[in-house]
Amino acid sequence: MIPLAGLVCLLSLGASAEPIATPKRPVTDEYHGIKVTEDYQWLEKADDPEVIKWSEAQNQLTRSHLDALPSRAALLKKIQDYYRKVSPSYSALAYRKGRYFALKLQPPKDQNMLVTLKSPDAPASERVILDPNAKKSGGLLSIDWYAPSLDGRLVAVALSEKGSEDATLYFYDAATGKPLADRVPRVNFPTAGGSAAWLPDGSGVYYTRYPQGAERPKEDRDFYQQVWLHRLGTPASADTYLLGRELPRIAEIQLETRGDGRYLLATVANGDGGEFALYLMDPDRKWRQLSRFEDKVVSGALGLDGAVYLLSHQNAPRGKVLRLPLSDPRLDAAQVIVPQSESVIVPENGIIPTEHRLYVTYLAGGPNQAAIFDLAGKPLGQVPLPPVAALQENAPLDQDSVLVRIQTYLEPSAWYRFTQRRGLAKTSLFVKSPVDFRDAEVAREFAVSKDGTKVPLNIIRRQGAPRDGARPTLLYGYGGYDISLTPKFLGITGRLWLDQDGVYVVANIRGGGEYGEEWHRAGNLTRKQNVFDDFIAGAEYLIAQRYTAPGHLAIEGGSNGGLLMGAALTQRPELFRAVVSHVGIYDMLRVELSPNGVFNTTEFGTVKDPDQFRALYAYSPYHHVLDQTAYPAVLFMTGANDGRVDPANSRKMAARLQAATSSGRPVLLRTSSNSGHGMGTALSENMEQYADGLAFLFDELGVEPK
Repeated sequence: MIPLAGLVCLLSLGASAEPIATPKRPVTDEYHGIKVTEDYQWLEKADDPEVIKWSEAQNQLTRSHLDALPSRAALLKKIQDYYRKVSPSYSALAYRKGRYFALKLQPPKDQNMLVTLKSPDAPASERVILDPNAKKSGGLLSIDWYAPSLDGRLVAVALSEKGSEDATLYFYDAATGKPLADRVPRVNFPTAGGSAAWLPDGSGVYYTRYPQGAERPKEDRDFYQQVWLHRLGTPASADTYLLGRELPRIAEIQLETRGDGRYLLATVANGDGGEFALYLMDPDRKWRQLSRFEDKVVSGALGLDGAVYLLSHQNAPRGKVLRLPLSDPRLDAAQVIVPQSESVIVPENGIIPTEHRLYVTYLAGGPNQAAIFDLAGKPLGQVPLPPVAALQENAPLDQDSVLVRIQTYLEPSAWYRFTQRRGLAKTSLFVKSPVDFRDAEVAREFAVSKDGTKVPLNIIRRQGAPRDGARPTLLYGYGGYDISLTPKFLGITGRLWLDQDGVYVVANIRGGGEYGEEWHRAGNLTRKQNVFDDFIAGAEYLIAQRYTAPGHLAIEGGSNGGLLMGAALTQRPELFRAVVSHVGIYDMLRVELSPNGVFNTTEFGTVKDPDQFRALYAYSPYHHVLDQTAYPAVLFMTGANDGRVDPANSRKMAARLQAATSSGRPVLLRTSSNSGHGMGTALSENMEQYADGLAFLFDELGVEPK
């Protein structure tokens, strides 16, 4: 489905919202001799009774506006009807000794269940291990991730509440679903995530752990992630430390073991900026550092042939594959088996070694491609993916087959079994959608950014729709963290949008990884303005090519894409009619004062560095709101339990825009008390958000829904 974003459609001239008069309390901070004064720093204190009261008043204002819109109730009903009819979807598949594990979302249930299957072609064999949708949880308990034992008998599950991602590790018998008594706290948090990998005999797990008790000062509680060992049947207090004391404060660790489980691979990220170091633990539990941050190895995968396969960006910004024997894993002796090509190797899970084959997933500016090699790097052909498609996930099976999850903008996701001899074979794990897009088309066109860079635009609309400059158009973007926007099925919100003759556009702008590490680096740190220039160029292209006009153009994004929304609306307010921004970052000078903000400094920069401060200040949306300016209508959505982006960003930005805008268009703030950054949000809450966003856009773009 379209992201947390993906809301789409038009307007019916409706209610207006009188902004709340937020008190101004000027505070001045000084950075490298530059004094910066702001009025709403007091809104950063989430637990202050005055801030709580202010947030409640904003929610009441927002609800009074949205609930009065004539399309809102009908839209929610349409969306709910869709989710009652859509078939279940399966994700995060894993194969262990004849047993398949998966997360299953079965609407209208709120959360994923953990299930097992005898085969992806036998859904009737499904058994539920864990269903968080029990009445007592109210749909607020969610599975952050899970890890099955190598023999498939047991499974470890990280569970958190209200979208907080603050997880405890639980253990279950895979055959019966019976819980074990073990509990391991604080294995996952939004700052560095978390993971686990099992011992070969299933007697315990290696896991990521955050400081506990008095191990660190309070301000370090969500930093200094380390690797520990838990033995089943023992208290967590008796667990054994393995790795991490020498790692940076903002280390983020992912663990992997495969085959006989004798080796453990730890991939350590230096915050969120794209630097990685890899460590290997041998059967004697001795660690060896395979690569340093400066070596530009960005990921690895354990093979079944006594080797580890590495994805390197060293002198290869689009990626090359290295092979190292586990018996002597020296990076300086690594063999290049897949050299750099014109396409980009996907940084995360882009390399799948099987018994005799190596599957490599590529990016071609947004859509995916996939190629097959033998273990020496000899090319053996291509995986026949549909055009403009995304290979979302993969799961290696026995011998040389692999499961892949594929979707396009117009076709819902399905799991396929792939073997080189038989090609792609669709399994029974596919989504049946009650809406289809046989009347739609996808065009790949290119805008030209301010510096001449060509920026891909994926333009989805009904076939034969006129280009008369009057089509309601929604432009979506992200542009950061090396994250690529690959095709995602449009679903019900996209269907509703196209039914109004709407145009939906996804921009593959710099900062992402669509064209490799150079594309990412061209949009991070002091080069972040390129991201905004690319997005604005996309908007200008859509107008120049008569897809739409400023009065019919809306934009949407979330998280780093929320920053994009803030920059776009403050730099070119006349270009857009409406903005929907989710869990966004807007105050770039104080973002690093929150725990996860520190992890972001390797992507955005820090105010402690003079040059990076100047770049941050030059585009920080909150600091570039100008009084008496005609801003577009804006709907800010945030979650009170967001540990990735402090909701204070949305509070401050909403207050500043409400005080400054002269357009008379609404600036609304919607804060959900039962969600965070989006992970683990209940489906029912997501449906409410979709309806709110769609109704808002309907009302602002001036088209009565058909």
